[in-house]
Amino acid sequence: MRASSKRGKGGPERTLIAPAKQPGDSSHRGPPTLGSSFNYAGETPIAVEHIRDAPIVAADSLPGYGPIFNAGVIHHDGRFHLFARGVRSGYRRNQGPGDTFLNYISDVLVFTSDDGHRYEFQQILAASSAGDVHSYEDPRVQRVTSGGSEHVVMTYTNLPTPESGRPWRVGLHRLGYHDGRFSLKHKSGRIVGPDGIKDKDAVIFNLSDGRVGLLHRIHPNIQLALFDSLDELCAPPAGYWDDHQQHLDQHTLIRPSNGALGVGAGAPPLATDHGLLLFFHERERDGRYATRLALLDSATGQVRSLLPDPIMRPELPWEQRGDIDNIIFVQGALARPDGTIYLTYGAADRCVGAASVAVSQLHRALDAAARPHPTVTVAATSN
Repeated sequence: MRASSKRGKGGPERTLIAPAKQPGDSSHRGPPTLGSSFNYAGETPIAVEHIRDAPIVAADSLPGYGPIFNAGVIHHDGRFHLFARGVRSGYRRNQGPGDTFLNYISDVLVFTSDDGHRYEFQQILAASSAGDVHSYEDPRVQRVTSGGSEHVVMTYTNLPTPESGRPWRVGLHRLGYHDGRFSLKHKSGRIVGPDGIKDKDAVIFNLSDGRVGLLHRIHPNIQLALFDSLDELCAPPAGYWDDHQQHLDQHTLIRPSNGALGVGAGAPPLATDHGLLLFFHERERDGRYATRLALLDSATGQVRSLLPDPIMRPELPWEQRGDIDNIIFVQGALARPDGTIYLTYGAADRCVGAASVAVSQLHRALDAAARPHPTVTVAATSN
């Protein structure tokens, strides 16, 4: 991709992100067309199609930033708003022990689009700083109803300075919206979850009775915490997280499949007539990050069905090669009027991809996975 500056009449300077061209891709004019489908090995057909066979936002497309990846998305005021993790230029790979990269600092960047195919840079929503958040990582954006009002909330991984010795934890900010832009609500920033514990991959959602659920990841599993309101999540009763930790096994929702290394929530659960669709990532035994799917109960948040096979694995060159190879990391899911779900994901810790899948296909596969399979009885033989 390449970036160019354009100033609207009487408006601020914008940076337009031109889609990255791939071999055979000579023009981006006319109606958008979908790219190739991911290979799916499950018994019930699912066709997850790339929105395009190139990133929707590529690395090095914005001055001052290298990788731009792991993006959540929301559709608001007639536009797609993409919240991506942008790594500042100047980082380098660590040749010694410790972290993989040095001087690796991320901000939250917002890109907007009319069609979900072509995005333009809008703003830096949240900039890391030494005295506040050392690095904002992996933002997700969700609508949550609480106290009779709808709130737009950004969750992210709050990474402290390496010298502090403190673990990464879940950060949360409420967002405001004015004149086409989201902003951080003043003094709404919070650190949530158990103190002193590495915790990340957090998404927030409503149960059918209005309670607020928090999915989070204390390695290697996905846990569920429930609250009466968003305010209670931000300021829970004394001892809440101590009790949660003491009974962590009871709050564990999804564990890695046999041989896999870990799981974590991807996009905020998507409400459907059948329940809540949860796209989550799993790090497989060979280190690849794949996307899996679960159906959660709308009343309890518990798992009703789980597909045994990933629906997305790294396949295209830009998904397989990057700063960290072989990663598909879904963080955004939007239901569309045509019966499809629009997905946004980070690819190889370098860029942002997008995909589309029919809701009906997902539910058919989940229904099949939930049905008990007949057992095979081996008859005894006599000698």
